[in-house]
Amino acid sequence: MSTPVDDPLDPLSRERSHLAGSRAALRAMREDVESLDISDVTANWVNAEVLARQIDDRIKALADLSDTPLFFGRLDYLHAPGAEQAEGAEGERFYIGRRHVHDAEGDPMVIDWRAPVSQPFYRASKKDPLDIGLRRRFGYTGGDLTAYEDEHLSDPAEAARTSKLLQREIERPRVGPMRDIVATIQPEQDEIVRSGLGGTVCVQGGPGTGKTAVGLHRVAYLLYAHRERLARTGTLVIGPNKSFLHYIEQVLPALGELSVRQATVDDLVAHVEVRGADDSTAAVVKGDARMAEVLRRAVYSHVTVPTEPVVVVRGSRRWRVPAYELEETVRELLDRGIRYGAAREALPQRIAHAVLVQMERSGEAPDDRVQDAVARNSAVKAAVKAIWPPVDPAKLVLRLLTDADFLAGHAAEILSEDEQKTILWAKPVRSVKSAKWSAADAVLIDEVNDLVSRTASLGHVVLDEAQDLSPMQYRAVGRRCTTGSATILGDLAQGTTPWATRSWDEALAHLGKSEGVIEELTAGFRVPTDVIAYASRLLPHIAPGLAPVASIRENPGFFEVREVSGTAEVVSACGELLGQEGSIGLIAADARIPALSEALTEAGLTYLAPGEETTRQTRLTLVPASLAKGLEYDYVLLDEPQAVVDGEPDERTGLRRLYVALTRAVSGLVVVHGAGLPVQLG
Repeated sequence: MSTPVDDPLDPLSRERSHLAGSRAALRAMREDVESLDISDVTANWVNAEVLARQIDDRIKALADLSDTPLFFGRLDYLHAPGAEQAEGAEGERFYIGRRHVHDAEGDPMVIDWRAPVSQPFYRASKKDPLDIGLRRRFGYTGGDLTAYEDEHLSDPAEAARTSKLLQREIERPRVGPMRDIVATIQPEQDEIVRSGLGGTVCVQGGPGTGKTAVGLHRVAYLLYAHRERLARTGTLVIGPNKSFLHYIEQVLPALGELSVRQATVDDLVAHVEVRGADDSTAAVVKGDARMAEVLRRAVYSHVTVPTEPVVVVRGSRRWRVPAYELEETVRELLDRGIRYGAAREALPQRIAHAVLVQMERSGEAPDDRVQDAVARNSAVKAAVKAIWPPVDPAKLVLRLLTDADFLAGHAAEILSEDEQKTILWAKPVRSVKSAKWSAADAVLIDEVNDLVSRTASLGHVVLDEAQDLSPMQYRAVGRRCTTGSATILGDLAQGTTPWATRSWDEALAHLGKSEGVIEELTAGFRVPTDVIAYASRLLPHIAPGLAPVASIRENPGFFEVREVSGTAEVVSACGELLGQEGSIGLIAADARIPALSEALTEAGLTYLAPGEETTRQTRLTLVPASLAKGLEYDYVLLDEPQAVVDGEPDERTGLRRLYVALTRAVSGLVVVHGAGLPVQLG
């Protein structure tokens, strides 16, 4: 922080000097932490281990990434923040960066982008300058500061214009994993990023609108604003597959956040080994929200209303709890709606309490130890086992899927006979371990697990590519944030499962977050105009009524549809694109991947699989269409669009898969085909 005065040096030299000083200050901060001696400040080895881990995390968070700008902007306030109305108040200068850096005296040299004083960097405009006289953006090559660009927001004589550096940063070739967007966050994105911890936000965003980045940056912001609370309750980012998670895994560490767990929905519900697969019809039924009631009925069907009294013998005395009193206790526990397992644990204590009441009436003075002893009495334990037996979630789901009568008894008036037949397994299974569970079965087991024992809730969950989840999968995610909040990210037009989300209101209801706010991002920062316009021809067929993305890119990139005669020409086109700077994705129908892989190998072109990190030496990735969602490349070569459509069980899903594949390009798209193009592309 400093007072804005005329630079005595060349402006770029002065800014480079500040960058060098900031890097030295960050290095000193790191060295201070590394030199800490905790040998005499911890009471025991447990405290020492915890403190050592915290120090290690702090050291990692203070790492200076040599190829990443330490600050990317500067704000010159007209007045001191908080003193805007004070006459003659002196303004201050703040450098905005990825993390806070201070000098030896504790004065800030770089302000964290999440701090309130940094907010005008994203929100200030000519119309509402927010007391900012000058906003300066910096351009970098690697980690070296090479350019700057000024906006004099309070000068009415200066016309509003588009930032060239901002455009250049958005369009910068991307090699390696996904990058953060702290330098390019737009006002509508910033509003979502800085929304409070207490509320759930659902973001509908077409391709290239930055919804994934917004979700990740919201996590970083919430950890900054509510660090102590989220340190206790935890945060989680849920992605569609491992490739996607690998692609985004460096974003939060680059912002200094190392504690956020990442997982897929399948990871969350991994109570059994998944070795089987459902056909789409069975998967749709198993993923339907109605299954929750079928499972609830099946679980509580194990409770038996008692018809016999419980007789407890202690010494020479016999204490009798009549059947009608036991029945009242059981019905009260059922009416309370508590978890099956919690009620089962409460029942012996309730029976023991009834015995203690009789003891007190007879003149005895029993205490809590006596009640616990009675609760462990063999007669009480036998009664509890008969009335409220234990339930194994996997065994219960296995019985539902293999016992037609058991399923019919609990699915009556919920699932039709045809639906019941659809999910019944054709062959009997000997045990839980030998069963070939599907991903949908694992979600059902997770539902039962929660009915028996409450799932722990996190403070905040980010769910990306949410449009592909079934209602039962939404419930599984919702269980992980019952007392916390969520950020839901997705695009209804990119739903490529038979059970894809029809509306975000429905999705929020299944999550248990009906009060969530739905925001829509329609400004496209990533996909070039010609590319998104071509892909948007599919919208009337896959998501009628959904607004197309409006690209704000000044650089149009390039777009070409090319007819080819075979894989050799596809490989040749890859070679052409490798002449460009940046990453290249060859996207094709899953069935065509083996042939293309062989052709690339024969041509001597090295390629990666989705999720593997591109380097300057290896920039080509061969991507099955089923794994393209959420990924992006500077240049995309899309092979045989009709094959992508035909690779799905129905045309609408196929066209949605094609829409995803068409919108992965940042700078250019080449569509190659030997067969005809889908008629929906015109």
